Amino acid sequence: MRIQINKPGVLALLNAPEVAADLTSRGNRMAAAAGDGFEVDTTSNRDRAVVFVRTATVDAMRAEAKDRSLTRSIDAGR
Repeated sequence: MRIQINKPGVLALLNAPEVAADLTSRGNRMAAAAGDGFEVDTTSNRDRAVVFVRTATVDAMRAEAKDRSLTRSIDAGR
């Protein structure tokens, strides 16, 4: 048996709006679980949709540094 991957099809899937919407939803759940001061940024790099959850305020930076609040919120995105 030989399997051949359809690369254009896979790239189209990774850039699909549905995939970006799912990733954004997961990022929003993580940001909400982490607390106030975290923001979600959805973008697309050269071959896939990408979501970043990051600190937006100094208080959020402190919460992540001290309590790892964003790191602990990873399960909320699953």
